[in-house]
Amino acid sequence: MDEKKLDALRKRFGAGTPDEIQTPRFREAYDVLFAGGSRKKPWEGVSTFLDLPLLEAAPDSAAFAELDVALIGVPMDLGVTNRPGARFGPRAVRAIERIGPYHHTHGCVPQGLVNAADIGDVPMQSRYDLEACHSDIRSYFDGVVDSGTLPLSVGGDHSITQSIMGALGRDEPLGMIHIDAHCDTAPPLEGSKFQHGGPFRQAVLEGVLDPERCIQIGIRGPAEFLWEFSYASGMTVVHAEDVLHDGLQRTIDTMLDVVGDGPTYITFDVDGLDPVFAPGTGTPEVGGLQTREAAEIIRAAASCNLVGGDVVEVAPEYDSTTNTAQAGAQMLFEIFAVLAIANSAATNPSIS
Repeated sequence: MDEKKLDALRKRFGAGTPDEIQTPRFREAYDVLFAGGSRKKPWEGVSTFLDLPLLEAAPDSAAFAELDVALIGVPMDLGVTNRPGARFGPRAVRAIERIGPYHHTHGCVPQGLVNAADIGDVPMQSRYDLEACHSDIRSYFDGVVDSGTLPLSVGGDHSITQSIMGALGRDEPLGMIHIDAHCDTAPPLEGSKFQHGGPFRQAVLEGVLDPERCIQIGIRGPAEFLWEFSYASGMTVVHAEDVLHDGLQRTIDTMLDVVGDGPTYITFDVDGLDPVFAPGTGTPEVGGLQTREAAEIIRAAASCNLVGGDVVEVAPEYDSTTNTAQAGAQMLFEIFAVLAIANSAATNPSIS
């Protein structure tokens, strides 16, 4: 080894101090993670989404208005059609540590681009009444929208997205990037329009979701006969095997073309992943996306006009290895990153 090079390395890295970190984006990540000189221990304190600060404030408070992005738990699963348990999803995802703060693909620290906090869970008056829960969700997110803060939510079953979209799309219909095993455009079932198999049908009919700016990726399984609304309304449906046969880049190119530059929402159902990667969910379907594919799709949305997102259907009761919660937390971080990049005035133009 060249002695001069070795000597230079010893001078720079021999002491092992933070000053040796000279790459700005690496130093920023270090300073976030080791604020005060040591890293937060994962077994102490209150668990928050992505280890972000906890801010217990109502949407109409001055403190809330200072946030750019609010991470919100929506622990409700009264709309499930198969296995329950997603009400415990927010707790399971909060318990996952070692996600971020540095995003190696985008080369940034998302929480350095925006002011973000975990603001707790949506308060719901009833643990029994599905429609009352949706009324509470809609009212809460109306307040979030009024504050000017971008919501990033964790469910809960996928029915929650209907009421979130109701608030976000009230002034202008949204486009949607939807990763899932199911299109979730079924008609009302057994008298309920709020079940988790039909939120996007209802959102379109309410006028808050533009079907021609919606793409649904990873679709598969025996419930295809329920998704006629997706095709009739003009949604773009990309089956899981289409991603395999056509290639990931073509899927991404189609996604960007479909959503265009209008306001767009990202919704990630963890059953969009193959059960090998995410067994802990209510309606698993074999033959799904890999975690790597799903992450790449989300990362490509950084150029979109994003107004919010969610991760849903993590059901830890069926997640003995915590793989599902780990995957859900990682996808939450991916969405957080693209929200931060797409909406921060402080974003470095070199970040893509």
